[in-house]
Amino acid sequence: MRELYLGIETSCDDTSCALYSPGRGVVVHRTAAQLDHRIYGGVVPEIASRSHMKTLLPLYETVMKEGGIDLDGLAGIGVTHGPGLTGSLLVGLSFAKALSYGNSIPLVGVHHLEGHILANALEGDFETPALVLVVSGGHTQLILTEEIGCYRFMGGTRDDAAGEAFDKIGKLLGLPFPGGPAVEREAKGGDPHAFDFPMGLRHSGMCDFSFSGLKTAVRLEVESLGKLTPQLVRDVAASSQEAIVQILVEKSELAAQGTKARRFYLAGGVAANGRLRDCMKERLEPRGLDVSWPAVEYCTDNAAMIACAASHQIQAGRRGGLALNTFSRGELASWR
Repeated sequence: MRELYLGIETSCDDTSCALYSPGRGVVVHRTAAQLDHRIYGGVVPEIASRSHMKTLLPLYETVMKEGGIDLDGLAGIGVTHGPGLTGSLLVGLSFAKALSYGNSIPLVGVHHLEGHILANALEGDFETPALVLVVSGGHTQLILTEEIGCYRFMGGTRDDAAGEAFDKIGKLLGLPFPGGPAVEREAKGGDPHAFDFPMGLRHSGMCDFSFSGLKTAVRLEVESLGKLTPQLVRDVAASSQEAIVQILVEKSELAAQGTKARRFYLAGGVAANGRLRDCMKERLEPRGLDVSWPAVEYCTDNAAMIACAASHQIQAGRRGGLALNTFSRGELASWR
């Protein structure tokens, strides 16, 4: 009986392939990171798409070899078809379509946010109803997951994502790209109360976020400080991280009110932030919400989460075809 699902993820700059089994979990997972972007301080779309074209086929062959199977052993294929960089998405989708069509293998397109949500199902049970905070370089959204396939948008950012704010703050402080891990490292030696940075929409009564004002405030503060000493860098990092973390926690607590959720999951690259994890547990668990997150390797973009999401869709009878297309923006819709 076929039980393995192939996942393909090329929504941004990392190329990823994985094999996933509903009974065994992640069988093989390989990701090739693109390091060229570090010299530019951010992702260059054209460079990203060209790198996927060179990397995807050998990465796929490696995964299939390590999994010990050929295409006849696949129960289905899942590929990220949005949101993301159009050129990058097209590389992965075209490759997945060719595999599916040439070998009559079921194919589904997976929304990137559904993949991040189900990264929490890779190493254990995913209990619903659950409130999920998807927080990354491109997304900051609170999504009530009533069951897998049934999603309700509770709130999101009106401008920049939290992960993007981390990256821009890191760049302002002269830290390496990506900024999130670098800011967190510096923050460990800093004073989180050294600077009073704004928390956008804090008193709005809504579950929406705004991080553009924070980025501006940090830029103005850095400019006013002049030469940044190592301790000033640590203090700015700690204070800006605290502003991001506290607003994420407060809005998550607000979104949980009035729902039947008893589980809270973090997802996305920023879910790897230790300060965010600690604060979520401290704030939400006394209110009856069990807080958890994926392993660090499954917080960032990865194909294992896409394969997992695909397994649920295909088992529910969903199928894609040659007409499946990419989309650069789009909300996560329920499919069940």
